[in-house]
Order: sequence, then structure tokens, then C-alpha cells
Amino acid sequence: MAHRIFFGLGSNLGDKEKNIEEAYKQIEERIGKIVSKSAFYVTRPEGFQSGNWFVNAVCEVVSDAPVKEAFAITQTIEKQLGRTEKSINGHYADRVIDIDLLMADDCIIDTPELTVPHPRMHLRRFVLVPFAEIAPDIVHPVLKQSIRNLLEQLPR
Repeated sequence: MAHRIFFGLGSNLGDKEKNIEEAYKQIEERIGKIVSKSAFYVTRPEGFQSGNWFVNAVCEVVSDAPVKEAFAITQTIEKQLGRTEKSINGHYADRVIDIDLLMADDCIIDTPELTVPHPRMHLRRFVLVPFAEIAPDIVHPVLKQSIRNLLEQLPR
């Protein structure tokens, strides 16, 4: 059964756009067909201090891979592209690539390794702006609101 999976990507080290393009290539080779990509958005770091701004994007992938397997593959892609450590307990750092599994169909997953939908996506303009560009009417399965509505509710 094919899944519709939305990934948020970000980079704030090196050639940021190239890092995201390489992640897209790996996603297509290993997870499934990218059917939609947002523009690149330049955003300031959130949750930590850094002089390196981010480039962020969201893509939609159609995949036959089980959702947990798709997530595991993104973790491998991050490592292969040079990500050395993950954010732990809200402590963030600069990174070559970050791939977040935002939503998958209307799945709700809550395990120690993976939470879907992404638990903070509805609070993050850098996620919702590119997500709304490619899929404004997708409904968050927990909050029961469209991506467009979630974006409109964010404080400026």
C-alpha cells in the first residue's frame, strides 16, 4: 500500500541548497517518488544561537515503504550526508542536514523513536510555510485542522 509522506528538510551548514538536493536524491532512490517540493525558505535558527541561517523545504513522497522504515532510512541518509549528532531534549545545534518525518497519511504513531505527526510542526513557521505551499488542505490527524489553518493561527 502506498503512503503519502511529508518530510521537512533543513540545512544551515555548507552549501545548504545542495545538501537538501542531495537529500532529495537519496529519498527518491531509497524511499519513494517525490511528487511535490516546496521552494527553499531562508529562516533564522530557532531554539539555539547560531550565525548560520537555515534553508528549509518540505516535500511529499509516495512510498510503498512502511512509515517506520521510511523514518529509519532518513536517519541513515542524515548520517551519510554528514550529520554527526541529533538534537536531544530540545538542545539544538548547527547541522548539514535535518530530515523530519512530518506526516504520513493520517497515521498517528507515538513510540520512543518516532512521533507522527511531528510533535512540534504546528508551532513552527519554518515548517508550515513550505508545507502550506505544497499541501495547504492536508488535515493534521491529531489537531483536526488544515495546514493552512495551523499556519494562520501562528503568531507573527
